[in-house]
Amino acid sequence: MKVILQQDVPNQGKKGELVNVSDGYARNYLFPRKLAFEASAGALRAYEQEEKAKKDKQVKDREKARAAAERLKTCTVKIHAKAGTQGRLFGAVTGQEIADALKEQFGLDVDRHKLVLEEHIKTYGVHPVKVKLGHEVSTMIQVEVGE
Repeated sequence: MKVILQQDVPNQGKKGELVNVSDGYARNYLFPRKLAFEASAGALRAYEQEEKAKKDKQVKDREKARAAAERLKTCTVKIHAKAGTQGRLFGAVTGQEIADALKEQFGLDVDRHKLVLEEHIKTYGVHPVKVKLGHEVSTMIQVEVGE
């Protein structure tokens, strides 16, 4: 029997997937617990339309990520920080500071969790920072730390 899962079911599939299970398993376990519903003709059409909408959304999101990556490649973010006599910062430049500077200087809203700092930025100078925009799209930006 073909069913569409409403929740993740161990060893069967994830929410929204169309799976083939035995009749007894569906009637005695999945349906009473509202984990799945039968894949009738109407439900299959709705499922196919939903899958098409998901794929279209993924394509649009991937294109947005690529456009943002192209725009970010040209960005050099300038951050002002205080340092001691040897050029070592009091503290470190965080991902949140870089995200705020990107928004302020270039109008780009990048989540701080998408910034990948290999190591803490604790000195003056230009540092490369990787930005993972999702959908297998990433780019590098330059962060210039100065007075």
